Amino acid sequence: MPLQKMKVIPSLVGSTLVLALTGGAYAADVVVRQFANGSGQNAVGIVEASQDTETDGPQALTTDENGNLYLLDQVNGRIVRFDPKNPTADPRALELPQELRPTDLIVRKSDILVWDGAVHALQPQVQNNATSTRGLEEVITRAADDDTVVSAFAQMGSVDPGSATDLIDENTRSVNIRSAGKHSARKHEHEVEARAPQHILTRGGGSVMVDVIPEKGEAAARIEVHHEGDTGGAPFARLAIKVSDRLGAVEFLEIDHAGRMFVFAENIPTSSGSAGAFVARYAATGELEGIYELPLSNVPLSRRFVTVSGDGDVYFLRTQSGGVQVLGLGFRSLANGKVIEVRGPPGFELPKVAGRGPITAVRPLTRDQVIKTALAFEGIQWQLNPAAYGRDPDTVCTGFAGRIRRPFYLIGKMGQQVRGVPYCWGCNGSLDQISTKIAHGVLAGNICTHNAPRPDVTGVDCSAFVSAAWGLATHFTTDAIPAIAQRVQNPWDLLPGDALNKPGSHVMLFLGFTKDRMAKVMEASPGACNGRVCQNVYPLAALLARGFQPVRFRALENDTSVVAQADTTDKSDSNGRRTHRR
Repeated sequence: MPLQKMKVIPSLVGSTLVLALTGGAYAADVVVRQFANGSGQNAVGIVEASQDTETDGPQALTTDENGNLYLLDQVNGRIVRFDPKNPTADPRALELPQELRPTDLIVRKSDILVWDGAVHALQPQVQNNATSTRGLEEVITRAADDDTVVSAFAQMGSVDPGSATDLIDENTRSVNIRSAGKHSARKHEHEVEARAPQHILTRGGGSVMVDVIPEKGEAAARIEVHHEGDTGGAPFARLAIKVSDRLGAVEFLEIDHAGRMFVFAENIPTSSGSAGAFVARYAATGELEGIYELPLSNVPLSRRFVTVSGDGDVYFLRTQSGGVQVLGLGFRSLANGKVIEVRGPPGFELPKVAGRGPITAVRPLTRDQVIKTALAFEGIQWQLNPAAYGRDPDTVCTGFAGRIRRPFYLIGKMGQQVRGVPYCWGCNGSLDQISTKIAHGVLAGNICTHNAPRPDVTGVDCSAFVSAAWGLATHFTTDAIPAIAQRVQNPWDLLPGDALNKPGSHVMLFLGFTKDRMAKVMEASPGACNGRVCQNVYPLAALLARGFQPVRFRALENDTSVVAQADTTDKSDSNGRRTHRR
């Protein structure tokens, strides 16, 4: 079933990136495949949202050389492969190795590559029968060291977020703090942070190296595309991009078989307006043809939510209550204009709270203390004793066949050293309290979010972790956080120690902006962290458009210091080439 397409209206030669979403031809989004909730051949695993938990379901969607789509069915421990243009054909299930629970997925040539904090290369096992299910086995390759693989995973934030030493001053062993005013994250308004080059193995153009070079101001950039290894001469393509507010992440995605180029980008306002994300399509000559707007609002967070096939079709992963849809996105061609105007529906508004909210018992707090506490929750090393591990078989979660109480990162690790405080539905406490309980034989972690919280288990859920990082003696849920936190109207004013909160769903502690303008966070999550406290990186629009709101704990209102905040000065050399790497 071919995707709907509209006639392309080309732009004027030499014009800048132009689009007005109120005009131009438009093709509606098309549902190319639906999956129900379950474990059958035409189903995927979905753990519905509960109080203070996001829906946990398929985390990534990608394509192969032949246009097949691969869906990472994380809950069921498998990858589902199907042909988006043949809706009557049954999908194939590729079972993941038991020791892997990845959160991202790409396919490069014959390898299926997954990410669980590191790169693993998988290939289907050889079998003689014609069943619809095949096992995957890990193979030894140099994929983890391949720049094109690293860049491909980094497109949607699957990167090594760095160790604790990245935030700690080597000389003083304290958190690196520098003086900061209200707009410290944008110290030089006319200079924007340079990004590291991308190395992309494309379907239609081979291996290319891409530089995204910010223009003066914050809304525009130029994109230079070189053939890999040919960096001395002029780029074979120069693309221009400009949005109405401020550019967030800009990631080169693909060159299709027709030579068209596809770029993921974000438009993020500097006030309470709504953020939007899109894929821009350029002709082989570098002229913008139009965009595919990404329907990010009202869908749960997923890692790789957009992918481009070699034929130039753009697909989007949309998880809904009870099922998953894979959309073929409609193309919006150019209209007369000068700036890309992309705005999703208004995000979730924080509840109005009268007065200053409740008084919380908290010692004088600094951002230094908040970040150090968060790093301790993520970096603690502890031995998983038999009592903390629990019996086998473990307790099965209500409503999920085979899904057990124990966080995945602990499975099979009894007697070994593990890292990070475990996720525990409905649990809370300080690091010392949790460590003491584990040492005395209390069960470690519980991801059964649709069961009643258990009194015999220890760890933290998302809001308990943020409460502990903020030094609160009381556990404030995501619904209660607005009573003790102020809205940060400009998301670019977020400082380390602030938070991104979605009341009733999930909260993340903000650590800083990456060099690619993505948000680095610390969170406790049963899915995104495989059941523990961990660091993650997300495109900012992917959070804002889904209803996450930037907030600042009131005890930190007067602390404007910046803790290891990314420097936003341009590190380009005299030729405009970026001099740092991711």
